[in-house]
Amino acid sequence: MLELIGKRLLLAIPTLLLVSIMVFALQKLLPGDPVLAMAGEERDPAVIAQLREAYHLNDPLSSQYLYWIEDALQGNLGISLRTKEPVTTLIASKLPVTLELSLLAMLVALTMGISAGIIAAVRKDSWVDRTTNLLALSGISVPHFWLGILLIMLFSVHLQWLPASGYVPPGEDLAQNLKTLLLPALVLGTGLAATLMRHTRAAMIDVLQADYIRTARAKGLLPGRVILKHAFRNALVPVITLTTLLFGELLGGAVLTEQVFTLPGFGKMIVDAVFNRDYAVVQGVVMVVAISFLLLNLLADVLYLLINPKMRG
Repeated sequence: MLELIGKRLLLAIPTLLLVSIMVFALQKLLPGDPVLAMAGEERDPAVIAQLREAYHLNDPLSSQYLYWIEDALQGNLGISLRTKEPVTTLIASKLPVTLELSLLAMLVALTMGISAGIIAAVRKDSWVDRTTNLLALSGISVPHFWLGILLIMLFSVHLQWLPASGYVPPGEDLAQNLKTLLLPALVLGTGLAATLMRHTRAAMIDVLQADYIRTARAKGLLPGRVILKHAFRNALVPVITLTTLLFGELLGGAVLTEQVFTLPGFGKMIVDAVFNRDYAVVQGVVMVVAISFLLLNLLADVLYLLINPKMRG
């Protein structure tokens, strides 16, 4: 297992290098000049010249990239052109919000999606299977922002059970923190649950038709033991792959949900940085998301080996 982790980490180095080059090159194509925004309304030529010199903008692109990557390797992702704060400080303040939201959303998705997928596979072609597939199709099709508005109208406006927006850190009030994240977690989780349900169902149907499952049933094992221990365990590999990818998407893709529920998270910061031409923040955020995806893929490989030891050979 350690050898596998070492190989994956070595492969991650050229991947991150390629991502960093692409991010640095693409952000140069964005319209507008960040220095003009930093210089203020007066735009004193002396101030503009000083800013360009301070941020190495007069140097060739290759030199600018080397300056940036050298600082990044030391944990310095630059300074926000808009707020003048270190990018690492901004990420550290926003990422926990999206991370907590993503974990709650994945908990909802795994609970609903996997259980529904197993039931649909066991009851294949029955009314239960057809109903579950219909609900899954609805979950995939319904836009997140529209579902979020409906839930706000029901649970916040009419029933007044949950807050419509805002965020309370768990250190301040854990109960209120969970209340503020419950609706957005349901919005994100239902869409993910639909995707997980369809993949779990397909994987379970394939496994349930295998010879060793028929042998287990012929030995008189309890149906629940056959389904959960033998079938579900072997169907987990594609589900794990999908789960890690979906979680990675949540970290950088919960933009609309965070906007609807006014959550000060990672996704909202990405959108604000792009609109404000805050290049340092855009570069730092994309690198963090890329690293997250690589770590999640590594986690998936480790989980494969833990669930199915036969793959270690």
